[in-house]
This record gives sequence, C-alpha cells and structure tokens, in this order.
Amino acid sequence: MKTTSFKFFSLMALLCLGAPSLHAQIPDPGFQVDGTTAIVITDPQNDFLSPDGVTWGVIGESVIKNKTVENLETLFKLAEANGIKVFISPHYYYEHDHRWKFEGALEKLMHDIGMFDRRDQLNKKGFEGSGADWLPRYKKYIEKDFVTVVGPHKVYGPEQNDLSLQLRKQKIDKVVLAGMSGNLCVESHLRELLEDGFEVAVVVDATASAVVPGYDGNVAAEINYRFVASHVYTTQEFKQSLQE
Repeated sequence: MKTTSFKFFSLMALLCLGAPSLHAQIPDPGFQVDGTTAIVITDPQNDFLSPDGVTWGVIGESVIKNKTVENLETLFKLAEANGIKVFISPHYYYEHDHRWKFEGALEKLMHDIGMFDRRDQLNKKGFEGSGADWLPRYKKYIEKDFVTVVGPHKVYGPEQNDLSLQLRKQKIDKVVLAGMSGNLCVESHLRELLEDGFEVAVVVDATASAVVPGYDGNVAAEINYRFVASHVYTTQEFKQSLQE
C-alpha cells in the first residue's frame, strides 16, 4: 500500500514539475499505417491559415513557425501518392448558429469576429474565397476522389457531424490527425475518435495554435498529444514511415 501511494505521489510531483520531466516516463505505443488508415484534417480553411483570415493575428506566428500550411500540403501529397484516404472535418457557422443563447469563451469570440461564416447549408453565395473556404492551394487535392468532406463540426469536436460514420463506412480503424487548431479542434477530434474506438496518431507540426500573452495553445496541445495519442509524428517522420 505504501509503495503504491509513493508511486502515485511521485507521478503527481512529476506532473507538477512539467512535461519535460515526465516525458521519459510516458510510453510510446507506436502506430503502423496500413490499409485501414486514413488521414483526418480539421479546418484547412482561410480563417485559420491565410494571412487574410480573421485569426491570423493570434495564430499566424504559430502557423509560420510550424510550417503548417506547407506540412498540410505534404500530407495531401503523401496521401495521394500512397493510396491513403483523406477526410476533411470543416467548421462552418450559418446564420441560425448566431442565434445561440449561450457560448463558451472562444465560441463567443468566433461568432463575434464572423469566423467560418456562411449563409446556410444550401446557399454558397459569398462562400468562394471567404474565411470559411478552403485555403486555395489545397483545393486541387480536396476536389479529388481520395478526399471526403464530412459535415461541419460546430464547436470543437466531431460529436455533432458524421466523421465517425464516414470513417466506419470506409472500413477505417486508424487515423492520422492534423489540421487546425491544435489545442481546440484537433485535440477535441483526437479525444472523441479515441473514445469511438479508433487508433489515433497526430502530426504535430501539421497543426498550429493561438499564442496570446499568458497562454500558449501549442504547449497545451503538444503535452496532451503525448498523453493521449498512440504516437506523435513530425511531418518528416510520417513521410519516412511510409518509406520503410
């Protein structure tokens, strides 16, 4: 009993000291890409990834540092070259979504700045080139038949869209996850996909997070990826894994 208590409190002490001290204690279960593997990309849209997007002031530094735009394009290229299906989980807000009666902190911010705004599900007027549209350099991949665009998620996770259904219908059991933003939609997708029975890895530099005074979303995201995912790749490591 004393030994168990000592181990528990030792672990808690390491947690309080921070991730670098604990990192050596966390196992890496590993991840093998096979015929049941897909890449899932969240929110590859202008409002996150374009200098003209409404969030660029708080997320642009992270996007540039991680080379997120380039690394996401590399994932599209690798998927096409290796016969890996890609699923896009986008974020849209329609006019009726602005009539919600309560919001979380960043939901309120997103609504206030018009992030991912569209008129409604059937009306694409004004959509082309808007903040909700795809980053232009990705369109040539997204329009091909190896990519499936699922319904939009509304807060952060895929609980309210058909991502899991579409993955299951394609006989997908394993997911390589990337996209925007790291500590919100990517992490929420990671947690929900795990709870739904998928094996999930994350490509850590094919995402980015907001960095504001006192809060670094990248740090929060990367710590939790290490705790939760089966494996954490860099884009180069994922590329290398496909060549082995």
